[in-house]
Amino acid sequence: MYRTHSRFPLSISLRAVLFVGVISLSAVTSSPSLPQAAEFAAGAQIGYTGGAGFLLQGEVAQFAANFPLSLRVGGSWASREPGMAADARRIFINDATNGTPTESGSMVAFGLDLVYPLKASQRSGLYAFAGPRYGSFTGNFKFVGGNEDFDITSNGWGAGLGLEGRFQMGMATQFVIGGGGDYFPDSTLSGHDTAYAPDGEIINGRGDYTYGAADEAVNQPKWEWRLTLGVNYLFGH
Repeated sequence: MYRTHSRFPLSISLRAVLFVGVISLSAVTSSPSLPQAAEFAAGAQIGYTGGAGFLLQGEVAQFAANFPLSLRVGGSWASREPGMAADARRIFINDATNGTPTESGSMVAFGLDLVYPLKASQRSGLYAFAGPRYGSFTGNFKFVGGNEDFDITSNGWGAGLGLEGRFQMGMATQFVIGGGGDYFPDSTLSGHDTAYAPDGEIINGRGDYTYGAADEAVNQPKWEWRLTLGVNYLFGH
């Protein structure tokens, strides 16, 4: 007598396949949405940042899911009134007064900002930003005919914040106008072989001069207000 094959194993297999398919589909449809592709922008601005200068920046947005802030790095250069040449010479060099004084100054700063959209629509809107700064100041003093030419420098960390308006110009460009301020605490002032530190330490000081006198003579950065305008270029748009 011949035995017939049972259909029971085939039925179980079909049910198992259908069950796995339903579970897989449910997992796909219920999984959290993936973050959008990151957006990149680069910008250039001119204006006033303690003096006439320019600012270059790069920004990335939507680099993490549900994170509302953009990350921006930038660097700036600005001309700057360096201070009082005669006083700087007495405090850092000597008491001589011969020669015709000329002077120039500059400030280089680097910043890292978190940028938050206060009111944004597509590629236009109002944004707030804040973050750390690192500034490097150089003041140059020359006494033509007096054989003196020296730099006074200071470097230090600070912080900045501000507001920025962005207005769409084209598919991949924005007009940008911004304002804000940076703050740099007192830093050591160094010139020639002399240095005056905020904590009172003095290296090769001249006479009885203190850090306070050096700070008054030299226009190192402290509160720096900025007003700039320029253009952003959006990559991938």
